[in-house]
Amino acid sequence: MISKLTFVLAAFVLVVTPAQAQDREVPYWATLRASEINLRVGPSADYRIEWVYRRPGLPVKVIRVMDGWRLIEDPDGTRGWVASRLLSPDLGVIVIGKGNATIHEDADASSKIKWRLEPGVVGALKDCASGWCEITIGNRRGWVRANRLWGDGEP
Repeated sequence: MISKLTFVLAAFVLVVTPAQAQDREVPYWATLRASEINLRVGPSADYRIEWVYRRPGLPVKVIRVMDGWRLIEDPDGTRGWVASRLLSPDLGVIVIGKGNATIHEDADASSKIKWRLEPGVVGALKDCASGWCEITIGNRRGWVRANRLWGDGEP
């Protein structure tokens, strides 16, 4: 009886949690979950496809919520609708600006430079403090100045 109750409670939590995550106040940050996502001109599969994203982990700003659809804005300022199931609550960033961004060992400009990233590189956001953000790209981790990233801070 206890294992059956545990199973029912676990199933309930799995069903309710994604729904609650979608009821967040807008705007908020999200990332693209799938390797191919259609950006539509309206909130339904009946609307025409404006663009196809092929960048899992790309950060987007969710600016409106409507019945299983999300109006998003990408780093270039393009707006359109995607199915909510194709978005992840995981935080991500994209390198912006001109020239390579330096990735440091610590959140300090005098710390060792680990590598450099070109604008357009996408990574997972771990933490931000005092103008620096810790990011992960593949199995590499380091700190970059927040002003070189889109996807951190207030959406």
